[in-house]
Amino acid sequence: MSFKCFPMTPFLAGCVFLLNGDLYAKSHAEDDAYFALPFQGPQLTPSQTDLGGVGLIQMPSGRMAEDGAFSFGYNDNSEYKFYTVSLQLMPWLETTIRYTQVEDLLYSDRKDFSGNTKLADKGIDAKLRLIKEDYWLPEVSVGFRDLGGTGLFDGEFIAATKRFSTENYGQFDVTLGLGWGYFGERGNISNPLCTAADRFCERISDYADNGGSIDYNRWFTGSASLFGGIEYQTPYEPLRLKLEYDGNDYSQDYPVTRGGVDMTPKTPWNFGAIYEVTDGVDVRLSYERGTTVALGFTLSTNFNTMKSPWIDNNAPALGNNQAATLSGVDWQVLDQELNDVAGYKTDRVYQQGNTVTFVTQQSKYRDRDVAIERAAAVIANHVPTNVGAYKIIEESKNIPVKSTEISARDYLDVATVDYFNPSIKDAIIELPPEDINDTPLYDNFEPFNYGFAPHLSQSFGGPENFYMYSLTMQGGASYWLSRNLELSSAVSVNLVDNYDKLNFAVPDDGTSNYRVRTLVRAYVSDNDASLNNLQLTWFDRYGKNWYQQIYGGYLETMFAGFGTEVLYRQPNSNWAIGADINAISQRDPNSVFGIFSEESTYGNNTKVLARGTTGHLSLYYQPEWSFLEDTLFRLDVGKFLAADVGARFDFSKQFDSGMIIGAYASRTNMSAEEFGEGSFTKGFYLSIPFDTVSLKPTTSRGNLNWQPITRDGGQVLNKRNSLFSITDMVSPWYQRPSQNE
Repeated sequence: MSFKCFPMTPFLAGCVFLLNGDLYAKSHAEDDAYFALPFQGPQLTPSQTDLGGVGLIQMPSGRMAEDGAFSFGYNDNSEYKFYTVSLQLMPWLETTIRYTQVEDLLYSDRKDFSGNTKLADKGIDAKLRLIKEDYWLPEVSVGFRDLGGTGLFDGEFIAATKRFSTENYGQFDVTLGLGWGYFGERGNISNPLCTAADRFCERISDYADNGGSIDYNRWFTGSASLFGGIEYQTPYEPLRLKLEYDGNDYSQDYPVTRGGVDMTPKTPWNFGAIYEVTDGVDVRLSYERGTTVALGFTLSTNFNTMKSPWIDNNAPALGNNQAATLSGVDWQVLDQELNDVAGYKTDRVYQQGNTVTFVTQQSKYRDRDVAIERAAAVIANHVPTNVGAYKIIEESKNIPVKSTEISARDYLDVATVDYFNPSIKDAIIELPPEDINDTPLYDNFEPFNYGFAPHLSQSFGGPENFYMYSLTMQGGASYWLSRNLELSSAVSVNLVDNYDKLNFAVPDDGTSNYRVRTLVRAYVSDNDASLNNLQLTWFDRYGKNWYQQIYGGYLETMFAGFGTEVLYRQPNSNWAIGADINAISQRDPNSVFGIFSEESTYGNNTKVLARGTTGHLSLYYQPEWSFLEDTLFRLDVGKFLAADVGARFDFSKQFDSGMIIGAYASRTNMSAEEFGEGSFTKGFYLSIPFDTVSLKPTTSRGNLNWQPITRDGGQVLNKRNSLFSITDMVSPWYQRPSQNE
């Protein structure tokens, strides 16, 4: 063995070990670039385990995937079916959500309740990086599996992974770890924490509350085991191989303890192979415990880099056929071209001195600099050359939220490339949004709007069926009775579902709460068509930074009432504060317009919210800390639907593509016993910018929400409109431009 130092690039130098002329220690450099040999072969990329998350086969590793990496996986063996979603939420944080179907156990022994549905388990995992791999140190991470679960797979680990590269024979990731719980049942070493405190020597066998709570007292307790293995990227690029020493002996798995299944390993060694069928699609085959074959696949992408190619029309070149006066402009043609080219739908046009002002709505480009430059190209070809400036005021719900003034002369210099490296930013000034009360040169405000879209409601792991779904066609319409007052409605028509399998309207969980959400089955299972919303809403702005909506009617599928919301939000600020208050009545699912008159009206000893109030004080904050870049915190404190009082915390992360993923949890004065299964409300959501998956640019988004267990505590009113969303362009979050272009 010898030691060599050599230059890698003009900016990097590296020192490596040389063994028999061809083995090199390889690691991440400070800028995340790998040390590369002159003609390097296929590069090893992190892969998923059977249960989700980067690692070996059953065991995790210390390795992290690229920031924004997203994987959906499925794995099948004789005892379990695993459905997993894993996301590299931060460079230092990996998160995994998993549904497991246990093949040898039923959901319950009551045939009238769950039939032959197999037991389903929900799990959430997290892994945090402690040390980033460098020249000498391995990548070290600590992880927690099945946080807040029922103990089926819960465990903790610390693992270290180091990469090695050969000149001709591929790359190796070598992992050594120490595990507890599911990772440590083999017990091949003594728990080192026992010497610190006796409580670490035994692991609590039961789970806290009614499940769903994070049980810190179990962490790093009980038996412990060393585990490890090697992942090998062969010189044949599609093929990777894995060898693993398993820290689990499977003696405590539910099929063993509850179903009498023999899962005794014949060997602690597991063997696996991964084959990349195409970019983003892997298939997996493994032989585990010396007894079991497992087969699966992984679909992957990256939320930072994902983007579909756009088919877009070109901005027009500068012409010389402008109108001589403003009265000679064909405003209808200009309006249409402005919409087609720049995405601005013009409602009104005003003359303000030497400035032409367009009051618009943007529907095409999240990057407003692109939209403004394209708009300037269109406007410059239509309005007289003596116009000094073009102003674009963007509105949302007829509330001005963004104002940009474009200097006509400066834009001409940009368009003709009159100087080095011109930018549209050189020609624009951001101004406070304003309301204009003058007579417009052109008025094309359309008071009536409508649209249709399919909507998929789904849930996993229910007692009647593992997967429940309802596909509906939703139609919405709105009509502006005045500049501030909107009449809006939404209806849904059921297309296809399997809700006929639902066996009960209210869960028999021994709780006596207001049935504000557990009654949802009665609203979705018996109606082929439903009125989701019918309300009047007044929108207004006061001063520069205060916004309000006042609303009343059928506010959502389950509740009618009236209320108001106010929001204070400064332009380009990283915080906002708001509040809402609502008086509500629960709707009768057996009537289109009926509401419950008494708490006992529904019958069956079920208490409904005939009259009640709900409301919250809300704080929004986008931190400017480097380790939490592109994140949003929201805190709502107040009274929830079931008359419980507490707080709801929401955390979301936005990736470079504009994809947003978030999680929320509510904790109130409702105890775990009163709440029922799950102990407290929690859920996840995904906000998808359609311009990343469509062939045309658009500002529209789609939303997917997943709440593992629907109970009554910590539930909020699903209002049609949110002032934070309506005023987004005041300080963009949802409309932030993509960073991956």
